Amino acid sequence: MIIAITNQKGGVGKTTTAINLAAACAEKGKRVLLIDLDPQSNTSLSFVDPDRISLGAYEFFTETDKSPNDFIYETSVNKLHLIPARINLAKLEAKLIGDFDAAFKLRDRLAPIIASYDLILIDTPPTLGIITVNALVAAKYVLVPIQASYFALEGTDDLLETIEKVRSRPNPELDLLGVLVTMFDRRTTLSRDVEAHIRTVFGPKTFKTLIGRSVRLEESPAHKLSIFDYAPRSSGATEYRDLAKEVLKRVEKRTTNRRANAA
Repeated sequence: MIIAITNQKGGVGKTTTAINLAAACAEKGKRVLLIDLDPQSNTSLSFVDPDRISLGAYEFFTETDKSPNDFIYETSVNKLHLIPARINLAKLEAKLIGDFDAAFKLRDRLAPIIASYDLILIDTPPTLGIITVNALVAAKYVLVPIQASYFALEGTDDLLETIEKVRSRPNPELDLLGVLVTMFDRRTTLSRDVEAHIRTVFGPKTFKTLIGRSVRLEESPAHKLSIFDYAPRSSGATEYRDLAKEVLKRVEKRTTNRRANAA
């Protein structure tokens, strides 16, 4: 099952969510592949020493003569593997312009290895360019982190429109798995009001779990660790464990419903 974690706004907790949701699912015994498609490569730096990376996401797209397994790195987290990003990924947009099947590159490259994993999570860049479109074409589900701030829903219409365009032609099975409220501050009326507004807009699509503002969550990437290795008893660790339960439950329920409808 492939889930794209995306929001074209930066600073909404997208990479934090990718890192810690992947680690939480692996902690639950799931075989997880995390793909870093953000040229800033912050997801990769949390799991792999950059000096170890000889082949990354850019080469995964462009060096199609190599096996997909050549680009997969083991991490210190049991059952969690990574396709890392390097700064050269920033060249991929220009490389794919004019390519007839540009939007299908990731889907085609992942096809041989999908069965090897219970879950594939894709961290996308903060844009709605061809890299993000590749993630949406390859994915079965989309998870959208939205910060509990005044401009929370700014740009969301553009994202939802892009999802609908992808659903209308290249990937009709794409589904919004859920919206995640991040950087929630329980002490402020603003955060509570924004959360209520997001739940009004997205209804049951909004995850019950809230990811609160946390110094530990902010510190853990600097130590190149997930929250579970850095501060396993922190509120952030508890929240991402709860999110993993919700995500896996929703995926299982929708998979069961799809099979029932197909029967």
